[in-house]
Amino acid sequence: MTISVVVPAHNEAHSIAAVVGACRSLPGVTEVIVVDDGSTDGTGDVAVQAGARVVTHPYCIGNGASTKSGARAATGEIVVFLDGDGQHPPEDIPRLVEKLDRYHLVVGARDPDTHANLKRRFGNNVYNLFASYVTQFPILDLTSGFRAIRRDLLLHYLYLLPNGFSSPSTLTLAILRTGRSLAYVPIRARERKGRSKIKLIHDGTRFFLIIIKIATLFSPLRVFIPVSLFAFILGTLNYTWSSVKQGHFVFTNMSALLYVAAVLVFMLGLVAEQIAQLRLDRTEGLDAAVRAPT
Repeated sequence: MTISVVVPAHNEAHSIAAVVGACRSLPGVTEVIVVDDGSTDGTGDVAVQAGARVVTHPYCIGNGASTKSGARAATGEIVVFLDGDGQHPPEDIPRLVEKLDRYHLVVGARDPDTHANLKRRFGNNVYNLFASYVTQFPILDLTSGFRAIRRDLLLHYLYLLPNGFSSPSTLTLAILRTGRSLAYVPIRARERKGRSKIKLIHDGTRFFLIIIKIATLFSPLRVFIPVSLFAFILGTLNYTWSSVKQGHFVFTNMSALLYVAAVLVFMLGLVAEQIAQLRLDRTEGLDAAVRAPT
């Protein structure tokens, strides 16, 4: 199988040549595509000199947009994504690719001790736990950008990917919620060259919203039922407290409001679940055209 390596990069001139050179030396890799996302430090020129094919954005659109541009430009049967900051070891690419015979998506799961400080490690664990609940699958590294997938399958999901840093999270959740398979390969990330472009609070909130968005897109009841249950419990607690305080059973307006909200949210979830199922049914024709692993 032919392999296209896609490297999204924004101001990574200090590390991109080494990444491109290491990828080009691997067997089966037919092209290395660097998506220069509006860099101002000459990243694109350095990548060209290192032997990469460069796709240039006129300004910084986002990591997800770079992922989509690279996927569209790729010509290989398999597309491998890795970061341009030198954190992902290119020599691990064959370990990911070999598992595509059995799995639809293979992700390099980073050892937490090698790529994150305490705050980011805590945040990543929270995202992993919530994503595991949504997908009912143990998520080891939701935000890892080091992944391998067949190009024809990737194009099927491309429209779902946001332009920001949460595209790996979106692809992982979309793959699992549509009944496809995922495998993790443990890797040891290298020390990052340069500063991280992810802001903990700003991008962390966006990651959380993306998880909820994909959950409601593919499995709405996983979101609506907890909200409905929470409103029901609050209504019951309010009813109990009011009754104890007054010395007799008292059904207050607040209790009624919370119970009504619980019912409405639950019914909304049922409707959303039916819409999601209809949407999945309509994509069966597209799914049939995507070759499954043997």
